[in-house]
Amino acid sequence: MYAVIALCWLVVFFDGFDVTVYGATMPYMLDDTSFGLDAAMAGSIGSWTTFGMLVGALVAGNVTDWLGRRAVLVWCVVLFSAGSGVCALAGDPTQFAAGRCLAGLGLGGLMPICLSVVAEFSPPRRMALATGVLMTAYHAGGMSATGVGLLLAPDHGWRWPFAVGVLPALVAVPLLLRYLPESPGVLYGKGRVQEAREIARRYGLPAPTAENTPAAGVAGRLRAVRSLMAPDRRFATLLLWVASFCGLLLVYGISTWLPQLMRSAGYGMTTSVSLLMVINAGGIIGMLVAGQVADRFGVVRVAASWFVLAAAGLALLATSPSLGVTYAVVAFTGVWLFSASTMVYAVAGRFYPAADRAAGLGWVTGVGRLGAVVSPWLGGVLVGHGLASQGFLVFALGGLAGAVAVLLVPAVTSSWPRTPKTGPAAGGVRGDGAGAQERAEGVVPPLGPTSPGRTR
Repeated sequence: MYAVIALCWLVVFFDGFDVTVYGATMPYMLDDTSFGLDAAMAGSIGSWTTFGMLVGALVAGNVTDWLGRRAVLVWCVVLFSAGSGVCALAGDPTQFAAGRCLAGLGLGGLMPICLSVVAEFSPPRRMALATGVLMTAYHAGGMSATGVGLLLAPDHGWRWPFAVGVLPALVAVPLLLRYLPESPGVLYGKGRVQEAREIARRYGLPAPTAENTPAAGVAGRLRAVRSLMAPDRRFATLLLWVASFCGLLLVYGISTWLPQLMRSAGYGMTTSVSLLMVINAGGIIGMLVAGQVADRFGVVRVAASWFVLAAAGLALLATSPSLGVTYAVVAFTGVWLFSASTMVYAVAGRFYPAADRAAGLGWVTGVGRLGAVVSPWLGGVLVGHGLASQGFLVFALGGLAGAVAVLLVPAVTSSWPRTPKTGPAAGGVRGDGAGAQERAEGVVPPLGPTSPGRTR
């Protein structure tokens, strides 16, 4: 299990690096008059990147159970590494945009696969924590991108940080091919039953069965997609899409535009870029805290609370506080902002059963990418029209909308798993808990609150 999580952590680290490096280098790119990039064009390029992510997430989420998760993950790493190389060599903004779109195809497919792999190989009672640990990699990568940008861009130019982005293909791909096991469920669905059972035994997983195995082939994928819109699921599915939209609106809007928004507010270049490192540092703390708190109090409550707290932090930044207060607010906003989006994935992983989880996560992350498509463009429009301070308020409203969507998910479906009463000590039915039988079968990850009497 730990080796699988470590490999997924590594590739998500490179994901975070590649996503953040654009925001970390954008102020230097805008100052490079020979390249011909302006704020509006920079926002459009960011949207093309996230459009590639949208396509990549939708495609990967629907072919990974067919082609194999390891193979698709390897191709995702190759694609975003190649895209970073194109950006490093781009002669004009059009070529650069093509490189970012190519990178987006790989980046969009990578996250739902890693989330699905971690969900499958993690102990059911620790899936929220494992998801949080996995997502710390994204912010560690973001911090590294900011550090590389500050180290290389001022003296050597903005192209060198993108050249560093080619390394994942050289480092991660050989490790994935050598050490990452294929999903037992995928192998079982392909008829490789003995191999599936051996991997399940080796990693301490329940033996795959036809009931919790994703169906292979195009017909199986279509069935999984149709199941997301079954009468008892469709409204919850739509709400999860809205919540994911709002979460990624915040993540990619702030990751892309925070340095330039702060610079427009009068902060220096180095300070503005370094705040991107600060918010990602807060994101690491948030991922670890969110997983632990979600295991105790329920992932729905935590996701909604995190959205509200992120919105409050962004609203405070709109008031242009002093430098010291700004650093503190940015750090605390990072704690809530990034993990709010991740907890939406945990809600989806809890809501969809094992056979539909890959498709469900693929569509939640994929449709949510529309928020990632909109946010860079929106930030470019606001900065281009001199409305940078209002940008924080716009993103704060997105956070409030995400909170409402998450809170409504259990209310609109009869499929939301509930904890049965087991006696007086159980404290009654609690809306976020998973059933004991479902936990035993590994069908529904128990991301809801634990029983009051349980020790940790």
